[in-house]
Amino acid sequence: MWRMSLMCVITLIGCCSAQTDYITCRLHSTFRQADNSDITVTCGANYIYLSILLCPIYYGGYNESLVALNGRFNISACRGMADFGASTPVLNFNISIFQETMSLCGNSLVIVDQVDTGQLSAFSRVQFVNISGSVISQDPGSNPITYYQELQYQFSCPYPLQYLVNNTEVSVSRMSLAVRGNRGSFISTLSMNLFTNQEYTQPLQIPDGGLQLKTRIYVQVKANNLTNRFNVLLDRCYATTNPNPINSTYYDLFVGCNRDRQTVVDLNGVSQEARFSFEAFRFIEHQNKTVSTFYLHCITRLCENSMCSSMLPNCVKKVRRGIQVNQYSSETVSSGPIKTKVDSGKNYIETYAAHQNLGTFCLLLTFFLIMLDFHCYFLSK
Repeated sequence: MWRMSLMCVITLIGCCSAQTDYITCRLHSTFRQADNSDITVTCGANYIYLSILLCPIYYGGYNESLVALNGRFNISACRGMADFGASTPVLNFNISIFQETMSLCGNSLVIVDQVDTGQLSAFSRVQFVNISGSVISQDPGSNPITYYQELQYQFSCPYPLQYLVNNTEVSVSRMSLAVRGNRGSFISTLSMNLFTNQEYTQPLQIPDGGLQLKTRIYVQVKANNLTNRFNVLLDRCYATTNPNPINSTYYDLFVGCNRDRQTVVDLNGVSQEARFSFEAFRFIEHQNKTVSTFYLHCITRLCENSMCSSMLPNCVKKVRRGIQVNQYSSETVSSGPIKTKVDSGKNYIETYAAHQNLGTFCLLLTFFLIMLDFHCYFLSK
């Protein structure tokens, strides 16, 4: 008997709470017919945040229990959380970008292409993953007809592929992606390594005195923890005289199809690593130093492997050198200091003088030995 009484009390409390919520909305200025502007969408690095005005939902004959992501009403994770304590009552959805949540609530994920808005737009396309879905209402009655207007709030968030790496897995047409915190950049999963051989197996060790000029350096740019559906694509690789690539003397090793004659690109856009090599050089401004120090930078992005070939630059077109890429569609990975020996004119003159003095000494020594030989010859007679 006491259990039945307890159930009655809980039911009464629930009814009173629902009635109180309705009265709260009934007295609010947003108690009106629903409108497209009632939803606010925030595309975060790890979550998509939806905030929907709640009183228009009550006005339409529904409440927070009768709306859900993509009609998944029987799954609690797909329903929102009502906030009547805010100055304007809202229904909040925090959609975690995990593979399980995405599939659980039926959100759509589609890869789309977009032309880069930077100065490389003549040959550069960027791929996005568009995450979309709807918050829709469920009719409270069981009759075959209804007098309630259906509510549907649509949302979408485009994420460049650069945002979708490591930390948070996402399912996109049978592929796994991820989203990193902060700005979503995938720079933390990129690495640049230098090697001495074309098999890329022997790491380059740079002596304090620097490398000999024209030493071939093999460069590998690699993405880690990346699904095999995506490849690494280099748009531009260049060297600067200081670690910061901005406002520094630079030299382009390649920009699209335009390459330095000593640069060889082995892999680009065909796997999860890109490879190229170049010959060690020095910057002329370092002519009064014992070594020339420079830093290597590569502007890098991702591409879906079935589309990478079409995203490589069209080498028929003329491409300008030394141009910048829209940094929201690409990331820059850099190397540590690379040192090369500087053979200055002073060193050459000193070396030449030393060789000249040694030659004079050898000539005098030879002349002395010849005279000594003649002297011994005449003494023997």
